[in-house]
Amino acid sequence: MSDFAEFRAKGRAALLSGQATHDPPIVAGARRWGAAVVLRPEGEIVDRLTELAATVQAPGHWVHGGRTLHVTLRSLEPYRDRIPEGDPLRRTYAEALTEAVTGLPPAKVRLKGVSPHRGGVLAYGHPEDDTLVTLWKRFACAMESRGVRDLEHGRIRDRWYVSLVHFAGPLRNPREIVEWCDAHAGADFGVAELTSAEVVQFVPTGRRMTVRSLERAALGEESDGVSPGPHSWVTPRRRP
Repeated sequence: MSDFAEFRAKGRAALLSGQATHDPPIVAGARRWGAAVVLRPEGEIVDRLTELAATVQAPGHWVHGGRTLHVTLRSLEPYRDRIPEGDPLRRTYAEALTEAVTGLPPAKVRLKGVSPHRGGVLAYGHPEDDTLVTLWKRFACAMESRGVRDLEHGRIRDRWYVSLVHFAGPLRNPREIVEWCDAHAGADFGVAELTSAEVVQFVPTGRRMTVRSLERAALGEESDGVSPGPHSWVTPRRRP
């Protein structure tokens, strides 16, 4: 279980001491913002997250809302701006995700608490069942069995969250950001029921980041969770 109190203290200290970081311009091969597996909340909880994030004074930075809000299950690959339907790795991700979700119920996660960190602001996720951890382990095994490595390289995810803000340039008002986080440190957005997992591509638009769904697998179904595409199945390329 992650210690959010320690995480929050370190985040506040980093911002107040001028140690904030920000995302550089996204180019092909960058380690951040490549394809990933995520779970996106739906309904009123998204509205509450979006409305609160919109009140933070973060000009020039990426303030997230709506369908951009997500819980990351696993980062998959470096950034590339085009991932076509018949891409071998994309189809491998879809196969592995289908296998991983089979028989699992939707994940329930309470989103409560807001915290600064070096690169932005996030809302804490507190799982109310074992689905996220089980799905994370299953997907890792399904990828390994197909000979595909992702960007995580053995990383153990013990902290779940939804990012509200990513710093896209030097932070000029760190104290104001910290004070905003302090004011909303106990914000309780409610319990999100995450009913599907998706392979997504992040698409920068200059002023914000959008999320494009590539493949989707529904939780709570016994099989065939991935939505079919118009192209024929491609035998995946294996890589070390």
